[in-house]
Amino acid sequence: MAADQSCTTPFGEVSEQTRAFNRDLLRRLSLLPDQWSYPPSVIRERRAEGLGPFPRPPRSPHARDIAIPGPHGEVRLRILEPRTRPSTGAYLHLHGGGWTLGAADEQDPRLAEIAEATGLTAVSCDYRLAPEHPYPQGPDDCEAAAAWLLREGEKLFGGNRFAIGGESAGAHLAATVLLRLRGHTGLPSRFGAAVFACGCFDLRLTPSARAWGDDKLVLNTRDLKMFVRHYLAQGDDPADPDISPLLADLSGLMPAHFVVGSADPLLDDTLFMQARWTAAGNPAELAVHPGGCHVFQHFDLEIARASNRAVEDFLVRSLALA
Repeated sequence: MAADQSCTTPFGEVSEQTRAFNRDLLRRLSLLPDQWSYPPSVIRERRAEGLGPFPRPPRSPHARDIAIPGPHGEVRLRILEPRTRPSTGAYLHLHGGGWTLGAADEQDPRLAEIAEATGLTAVSCDYRLAPEHPYPQGPDDCEAAAAWLLREGEKLFGGNRFAIGGESAGAHLAATVLLRLRGHTGLPSRFGAAVFACGCFDLRLTPSARAWGDDKLVLNTRDLKMFVRHYLAQGDDPADPDISPLLADLSGLMPAHFVVGSADPLLDDTLFMQARWTAAGNPAELAVHPGGCHVFQHFDLEIARASNRAVEDFLVRSLALA
């Protein structure tokens, strides 16, 4: 559980830096008002101001926004090209936030790092958010962005090397998009790599998600239930493989990098999904960082830096960009 500050886990030693960070984060988040006492639109505004678990994200002056057509209207994409090397393809990024929060312009520094380290232009999708736009609108937007990238990306971004990934709900959406493209258009083979960070892959809730409880290390069980309620506001079945990709046929997909912290309610989601990905015949690597909270990569921690470098290395190796 979140409050467990033991030094060791089945995945290795928890560093003192990580333990101290978790204690402080748990204390700080326990002092904040209940976020669910506000409508989602207000929670988004507060998070954008840095009043939630994450610091206020700086926006890059070098990013640009474009719009492409989608099934529910325009879909905004945020583009960050490498500035010190030529672009050789693109990384389609899908942000987290429980399908309810977040935006494409809230992780510019990290996406700029990926672009510089890999030579891939980062393309972040501002998909529609629940509950105002419940399932299937969010994944529909992401699917439209992926199909557009595979059609136009080589011409626009200097090469045909494409990857896809995201954090938390963004990892879920990335998996959903790949399965949709395989089923409808045969396009996922053009994505050479996938990155799944701290993903939620079973909206029925896995055992670790159900058992986590109230301790808030970014995310707790109640948050997960509320996010699912918003995403499935029209009453869709969480056992549908288009909603819970853990339940889908995962054959015929690309190499994937799965990463999660051991102090994340969604630990089981990553362990189960990586196992099923591999069992379906797809290459996959797994990194579990001892004591890491949900989306620990967003914080100034040694385990975050190690995880981020591992993602960049995976993309380089998988797409043969070295």
